[in-house]
Amino acid sequence: MTLASPVRPDDTGLPVARGQVEPSARSEELRQAFGEIKRVIVGQDTLIERLLVALLARGHVLLEGVPGLAKTLAVRTVAEVVGGTFRRIQFTPDLVPADLVGTRIYRQATGDFGVELGPVFANLLLADEINRAPAKVQSALLEVMQERQVTIGGASYTVPDPFLVLATQNPIEHDGTYQLPEAQVDRFIFKVIVGYPDLKDELEIVARVTGAPATVASRLSPERLRWWQGQADTVVVDTRLHEYAVNLVAATRNPSLFDLGHLKRFVTYGASPRASINMITAARALALLRGRQYALAEDVWTLAPDILRHRLVLSYEALAEDVAVTDIIEQIIERVPTPQLGYAGELSGPGQRSERILAANTLGASAPVKRRWWQFGRRG
Repeated sequence: MTLASPVRPDDTGLPVARGQVEPSARSEELRQAFGEIKRVIVGQDTLIERLLVALLARGHVLLEGVPGLAKTLAVRTVAEVVGGTFRRIQFTPDLVPADLVGTRIYRQATGDFGVELGPVFANLLLADEINRAPAKVQSALLEVMQERQVTIGGASYTVPDPFLVLATQNPIEHDGTYQLPEAQVDRFIFKVIVGYPDLKDELEIVARVTGAPATVASRLSPERLRWWQGQADTVVVDTRLHEYAVNLVAATRNPSLFDLGHLKRFVTYGASPRASINMITAARALALLRGRQYALAEDVWTLAPDILRHRLVLSYEALAEDVAVTDIIEQIIERVPTPQLGYAGELSGPGQRSERILAANTLGASAPVKRRWWQFGRRG
């Protein structure tokens, strides 16, 4: 059932529901956490935002980028700011499940077996070069990502809450790597492409690294983060946004529904319903991070590329013609009708994406304005 009248912004006098944060302080704590992370991480505002959104939405993140772009430093800094524990696992071909989840060991002093828990028992887990581990290790990681527990010797052990897996893979080296199972890839809420910083940001990086080391303060705690996750669950989502998310995902499976039949030969398998669910949960988290208690279509199509890019299986024709998955997602977002919910200052659709969107992505931080991929015309 569609809401008869959408929730209006707080400055229109709408009363705050019991248990919700007052509008003036609704996301201040999260903004402080974002700013604290930026004291260390330069030029990766989108990455920081996606990590915070994933934490609020209880999701996992797959990062792809060349070495040296602060992926490890970013997740370590996030762990320090949210006050959680951090572990890093370097995935290699000789890794075994016990190296990941733990194992039973014989204690000679007592004459019985005990359990030694593995590095997955942390709030933030960095799985570095995840595609270098064999299938058995991927299966063990899949269990902890989905069930948030591991099985050792027939007994189940729950990992700490909150729990986030941040996995990285190198796009330029494929020797000694394994194809990630599609079931595991689908468990990641985002796949974020980490690019090189611009010249201004790189100058700032050099100045910070060669100068006095930056320190960060803990702005949250695991208990507060769980509370914020509960707040994200209360963000209002109009059912028209549900329809919009489902339409975006359906267009990846049957492009002809939206007059995109020319894309069908490029996509072998589209996104699953889990992508639709992720769009709504992530849109709620992004709305909360930006200080709203209601989600907009803007939240959905801002996150759609990162939610969809790893879920589409392209055909051999697409590979032969060098068709990028981003190009396909771009055309889908441009073609699927964007709902208008009647909020003050609401953008009318993807065609109005402008510098304001980047400003929103940086939570008002003083970052240089850059054009995003959807502001460019189609490539011929």
